[in-house]
Amino acid sequence: MSRAVTVGGALGALLAVAAGAFGAHGLRGQVEPAALAVWATAADYQMYHSLALLALGRARPAALAPRWQRAAVACFAAGIVLFSGSLYLLALSGIRALGMITPLGGVLFLLGWSSVVAGAWRSEH
Repeated sequence: MSRAVTVGGALGALLAVAAGAFGAHGLRGQVEPAALAVWATAADYQMYHSLALLALGRARPAALAPRWQRAAVACFAAGIVLFSGSLYLLALSGIRALGMITPLGGVLFLLGWSSVVAGAWRSEH
């Protein structure tokens, strides 16, 4: 699992940089400033949680209880899709209803971090 998580985290980070650059250069003048801010928030949170996935992928096996590590990985990955994905779509489309999906991704991020805490607390070291 560590290789797949590491690759997923690195790919997520790469895409976050590309999204940030696209937002800063490609979308400027194409969308309202408020939509650019939404786009930037999506890219920021994608980066934060991609880096978390990288850390989880490279963590020593005893650093986190495996069950909690798997839960954190799943929550972070799904959170990126729901939180950042809904914000990217909202910024591009202006469809306000997409904003109702974003909090689900935020809850997944919170559950992911809670899983890291629980896994570290319950680890053997």
